[in-house]
Amino acid sequence: MTRFSRRAFAGSAAAAALAAALAACSSSEGSGAGSSDGGGAADSDGGTTVEHAFGSTTVPAEVEVVTTVAWANHEVPIALGVVPAGMAAANFGDDDADGLLPWVKEALDELGAETPVLFDESDGIDFEGVADTAPDVILAAYSGLTQEDYDTLSEIAPTVPFPEIAWGTPWREMITVNATGMGRAEEGAALVTELEGRIEEAVAGHPALAGKNAMFLTHVDTTDLSQVSFYTAHDTRTMFFEDLGLAIAPSVVAASEETPEFSTTVSAEQADAFDDVEIIVTYGDAALVEALQADPLLSQMPAVQNNAVVSLPSDSPLGTAANPTPLAIPYILEDYLTELEAAATAGA
Repeated sequence: MTRFSRRAFAGSAAAAALAAALAACSSSEGSGAGSSDGGGAADSDGGTTVEHAFGSTTVPAEVEVVTTVAWANHEVPIALGVVPAGMAAANFGDDDADGLLPWVKEALDELGAETPVLFDESDGIDFEGVADTAPDVILAAYSGLTQEDYDTLSEIAPTVPFPEIAWGTPWREMITVNATGMGRAEEGAALVTELEGRIEEAVAGHPALAGKNAMFLTHVDTTDLSQVSFYTAHDTRTMFFEDLGLAIAPSVVAASEETPEFSTTVSAEQADAFDDVEIIVTYGDAALVEALQADPLLSQMPAVQNNAVVSLPSDSPLGTAANPTPLAIPYILEDYLTELEAAATAGA
């Protein structure tokens, strides 16, 4: 597996963070965790107020114990050198079943840290486990928390949920909001800048992707292909296409305007609406691609006809590559780009 050096990445991010922090201190007495650049507003008591889908949360000025819930939120504090007291166990792509994806394990090892308390979220948020970690703040900028979840977590500690759409927080905003919630807005901004540079560098090596129209199917049930379920333009996996030089297929954009949800479903009889899709990404294996190609309706989609389908495995870390997170991006991006390029040039 090709990847960037985590150590080099962490070092350059830290240097950028220090420079940003020094610049902020010299330019504005009131900047810091509560600056608007970090996604929050300074509170009169020195805390930070973060606006979100359920209202607003005021985070204390001094945050010592950070706990995270839901997918990948823990990667923000870890990337910034802070080990959370508790975090969700990996429940997808974890090939050794230790609850940690490899980039998380590597980062913890480099910090000399033990594995935090891991929450089993297969049946929802582990509220008791979260409470046992006695957090000062709970981070969940990328999540699908319900109002009830948020209310319950807020009884434990100030909780920072998603800003607008459940499971629809772009990776930059996920970093910004979580970093602000732990009082490290400037460091979060520096991390975003560092990752943007990494992505730009990697994408430059795959010019065949430029402008290709892409679509991301959700987990496909090969026993029932009567419907087409896909991630909308509100989902982070689909948004990530544009970072990679691809385009979200106009047909997907149009369908996304009809729903605020991160995914939607149409009848397979409407599959011809997606005749502008040049690359399909989904979860599965070769059997899935064969099923699509054998289906009388779905096989008419250009991407299926041209075998331009990226099927990400659910039983290995590569399966998570399409969902950008701060530690995964420098670790697995090149592998994802290689898979996309193979699809982009299929049939050429």
